[in-house]
Amino acid sequence: MTPWRAHFRVPLYLRLWLAVLLAVAVLTIAFGFLWRANTEQTPEREVIIRNEAGDVLGQVKTRPTREPGQGAEFQVAMNDGSTLFVQFPPRPRRAGEGPPPGRTWWARGPGGLLWILAIVALAVAIGTYPIIRRLTLRLDDLRAGVERWGEGDLSVRIKESGTDELAFLAQRFNHAAERVETLLKSHKSLLANASHEFRSPLARIRMGLELMEPQTSPAFQDEIRRNIAELDQLVDEILLASRLDAKESDIGTVEAVDLTGLAAEECARAGAELVPSDDDRPLVVQGVVKLLRRAMRNLLENARRYSDGPVTVELTREGGNAVVRVRDRGPGVPPSERERIFEPFYRLAGASERFGGVGLGLALVRSITQRHRGSVQCEDQQGGGACFVLRIPCH
Repeated sequence: MTPWRAHFRVPLYLRLWLAVLLAVAVLTIAFGFLWRANTEQTPEREVIIRNEAGDVLGQVKTRPTREPGQGAEFQVAMNDGSTLFVQFPPRPRRAGEGPPPGRTWWARGPGGLLWILAIVALAVAIGTYPIIRRLTLRLDDLRAGVERWGEGDLSVRIKESGTDELAFLAQRFNHAAERVETLLKSHKSLLANASHEFRSPLARIRMGLELMEPQTSPAFQDEIRRNIAELDQLVDEILLASRLDAKESDIGTVEAVDLTGLAAEECARAGAELVPSDDDRPLVVQGVVKLLRRAMRNLLENARRYSDGPVTVELTREGGNAVVRVRDRGPGVPPSERERIFEPFYRLAGASERFGGVGLGLALVRSITQRHRGSVQCEDQQGGGACFVLRIPCH
């Protein structure tokens, strides 16, 4: 749907009502043309003017001209070249006598039927509006419920009333929404339980590693520690992704966050170069500190993992957004893969063997920015490498 159509959407009840009015208007115009055609087809009358001797002084065969309140009038050409107007006045009324039945002032003449049809059209417009509005109110309730459900409120249910198709549709929607909500709750419960169960064997492996015989090679011990750290990171990111996907869950306290200070701390931790904004105003956003820190850290770790040179973080203000650009000097991302790299567990070909990682870092960055009404994308960078651009509304 184009943007202007999205902003100027006409409600269904108004469309139905306008359709009824249009039908009445077309009917009125059609009857008007028929009335006019019928008036023009009045049969011709022959009018003869004679004198006392019975001689014909003039005659004509013509249609009468009718004027409201003046009766019928004929124009007769006389034999001597003159023109005579013959008028038949309307029948005189007796004292106290009203107009003829069905011939009130607004129904006289050729326009009388148009007045009647206009009044009928007005009555139809006034009478059909509440009926059509009542029929479409349940459609509005259904639309509002589907929109809320699509926005993440899985507890939404639509009121089931009536026995028609809309009631059946509402019933089926409620049934499907309940099944989806139950499925997602069980899925989240499974993830939480599985992640919790992962923690116990990881702790035992760590303890066993500490008690390992001294003759075990350091390289073997380092490999076990690396695998444990990777599993621990995977569990942590699965839990965080599960909470972010559930929009009704509590993700932390929203507060004013100084993005420049947060980026400086993470750049110092990752050994990246920070290029602050030229704007004197501080870059302050409303968000959850731990989530924004996690997004910044994931971008820096991703850049450091792939880069063959320094990693640079640039902060700018563009319109009403705080913009963070993380630049690296790695192999870059092909244009066809720049959207897919934000999918969970998706990695470029050969990346898992060469660079490690669990495949959830960039997916978490996108989820965090979306929860902060922002966006993230991958762009080209001059000289090679990748540039990740994160935008969050600032104040």
